[in-house]
Amino acid sequence: MTVSPVTADHAVESGRFRRALAVHASGVVVITAQSDGVPVGLTATSFSSVSLEPPLVSFYVDRSSTTWPRLGAADHFAVNILASDQAEVAARFARKSIDRFAEPTRWRPGPLGAPLLQDVSAHLICLPYERAEVGDHVLVVGLVAEADVHQPGRPLLYHQGRFGRFLAHPDA
Repeated sequence: MTVSPVTADHAVESGRFRRALAVHASGVVVITAQSDGVPVGLTATSFSSVSLEPPLVSFYVDRSSTTWPRLGAADHFAVNILASDQAEVAARFARKSIDRFAEPTRWRPGPLGAPLLQDVSAHLICLPYERAEVGDHVLVVGLVAEADVHQPGRPLLYHQGRFGRFLAHPDA
């Protein structure tokens, strides 16, 4: 089977692409690490499980991110899976030019040093496994070394440019 080369001529216009993706709800996490003794972190809505054997997860980060060079230099990172009442935490870690770890952010150092946010649904401690530049983003794959579930309640979601909560369908 012959596959024709894909070129930019085949791509949908970026505004149309954004509008289409906005209707897809995604979970929200904050990726944290410690770089040269300084905590760093960012909000990600591209988090996903990759594999059970070995246990792998992934997220994407914009190559122009000012946080990525420090986060990418860390020897491990934490995935903080946010609970439905943590929209302010997600918004804070998405902002630029602020100390994301200052009050009112509540956190503690994890077992390997990465900051762990308080009151999240779960923490995953990950070791860098693989990276690849994909378009204008970096795909980061992590090997899950530890997993702790704290509050298995409702997740924080991102949908149509806003944070929201999950509502289950009533049983039929």
